[in-house]
Amino acid sequence: MSAPYPFAALVGQDSLRLALLLNAVSPAVGGVLVRGEKGTAKSTAVRALSALLPAVDVVAGCRFSCDPAAPDPACPDGPHNPPGAFESRPARMVELPVGASEDRLVGALDIERALAEGVKAFEPGLLADAHRGILYVDEVNLLHDHLVDLLLDAAAMGASYVEREGVSVRHAARFLLVGTMNPEEGELRPQLLDRFGLTLEVAASREPDQRVEVVRRRLAYDDDPAGFAARWAGEEAAVRRRIVAARELLPSVRLGDGALRQIAATCAAFEVDGMRADIVMARTATALAAWAGRTEVLAEDVRQAALLALPHRRRRNPFDAPGLDEDKLDQTLEEFSGEDENESDDDPDPDGPGGGGGQPAPDDGGPQGGDTAARPEAGADGEPQTPGGTSGEQAPVRAAEPFRAKVLSVPGIGEGAAGRRSRARTEHGRTTGARRPRGALTKLHLAATVQAAAPHQRARGRSGPGLVIRRDDLRQAAREGREGNLVLFVVDASGSMAARQRMSAVKGAVLSLLLDAYQRRDKVGLVTFRGAAAEVALPPTSSVDAAAARLESLPTGGRTPLAAGLLRAHDVLRVERLRDPARRALVVVVTDGRATGGPEPVALAGRAARLFAADGVASVVVDCESGPVRLGLAGQLAGELGAATVTLDELRADSIAGLVKDVQGRSRRAA
Repeated sequence: MSAPYPFAALVGQDSLRLALLLNAVSPAVGGVLVRGEKGTAKSTAVRALSALLPAVDVVAGCRFSCDPAAPDPACPDGPHNPPGAFESRPARMVELPVGASEDRLVGALDIERALAEGVKAFEPGLLADAHRGILYVDEVNLLHDHLVDLLLDAAAMGASYVEREGVSVRHAARFLLVGTMNPEEGELRPQLLDRFGLTLEVAASREPDQRVEVVRRRLAYDDDPAGFAARWAGEEAAVRRRIVAARELLPSVRLGDGALRQIAATCAAFEVDGMRADIVMARTATALAAWAGRTEVLAEDVRQAALLALPHRRRRNPFDAPGLDEDKLDQTLEEFSGEDENESDDDPDPDGPGGGGGQPAPDDGGPQGGDTAARPEAGADGEPQTPGGTSGEQAPVRAAEPFRAKVLSVPGIGEGAAGRRSRARTEHGRTTGARRPRGALTKLHLAATVQAAAPHQRARGRSGPGLVIRRDDLRQAAREGREGNLVLFVVDASGSMAARQRMSAVKGAVLSLLLDAYQRRDKVGLVTFRGAAAEVALPPTSSVDAAAARLESLPTGGRTPLAAGLLRAHDVLRVERLRDPARRALVVVVTDGRATGGPEPVALAGRAARLFAADGVASVVVDCESGPVRLGLAGQLAGELGAATVTLDELRADSIAGLVKDVQGRSRRAA
């Protein structure tokens, strides 16, 4: 039984229901991505949609759900011309698990039969099952990149292609793509985010009466699912009839030049990339008019289409929150409505909440918020001191502008989750050799298979063309690709780092590394140390946004308990290895190397560093020391860690100093 529609309708918000229904009316809109916190009925609303879709007619016995009125001429189960018997069945909702394999998604070929018998024995995958229905991906942001690429390519082309060792299969795959995600667990890549037609945010209601009604309906459904569904069957049937009527009306809806100009002007005003936004807005506005029972697209349809199609397309970097300035939207629509404008040209500043008024922005005073008071005097150990002689805490400073960071990777070859950082043995990548398959054969190494079978052909009685292949002859291709790592940042937030305004540059460098981690699909964690102790500011997570937010609010001041920071990081890695043993770690220590906190701080820091070296943990020390006189303490720490050392300038991918250091390093290794 499907999820209870009234419960989803109550919790899911009007925009969520509308976006799903518009895609039911016109699948050409391109699907829906639903973002929201946990427990907001995202999955419930999506699963409820399947009960509202009209039944579909399919060719009897066709595994690919061909339409008897227009069968796919290239259907692997075809030809269906002229079509034979057909049957009517409910539209399917197929769920793609996060851990699914590529073969489960696109289908699999029987390699043994293909080699031995020369036949295309194809087992359809989830894309074939979802044809003319719904394909739902819960937690789509956690889906492996290569699966997302296959999924979105099929959604864009309306077909799935399977290519294996010279054997090709193509079948139709047109479906309503719906994804849900919790942004706290990580973001989608921007180019993939753009492939979803509509995107919206959902949140739980804060109204007590509505929350009470949600609980009441949920409990009623749990007590008597069949009775609950029967109670609301009439309303579901009415929605289903309205979807059918809107589909029939859709070809008659007229999208006039005025509405097209509003769409184009809106996309231009919000500086969205490419033309996909214009096309999606046009299709969405047309579906809105059909859903309302009209044959003319109005300005209100264009406005609603913009609210659903544009927020996720105007992000300029991964840390920007999706959103749309509705005042700017209304102004643009009115400007191109063809009506006389009575508005004054004196618009308030859209970037400011009050539109000006002579008040400075919160950061106008620079990193310290405009505070011109004298800085505390530095103590003998270099740490800023308060007038009373104790370590003080300074307000957080803003990060400097991020830059394209140099690639830091873990040496050796791993077997972790797919990503883009370090070398790894993966199912995708370049072929580096062959091995006997462990379990089901997924990637055949043809040359190695033929080589293994060739010496036995006479003994097996081969008398004609073709090889006699047995299971023991098959060889799996060994491939090398890239993996994502756990990048654990250990950041010195002590008073010595705040001196000489270094913390702004340090935060900018860490933010740049976070951007790099986002693009390479890493998990990240953040440990900070200052004063008398260290703390885990962010446990390992896939949400790079959360790490950036914690970094921005990081205060500084006090002594430098370097040993405490390293020990806390070591403990984080120990726990994470138990949770995800295949994911290798890269520790990035950002410090000037001073150790002033605790008894015997330098000796303790050395012993803590040697724990990482003993465990073989890959580390990098970012040396933040500046000024004409340098003590080289960060380099000494790197020696204890068995780590490489880079300066803030050398972190830049286009750094001349970094290039010189790389050349010198290669020369030393060659010597």
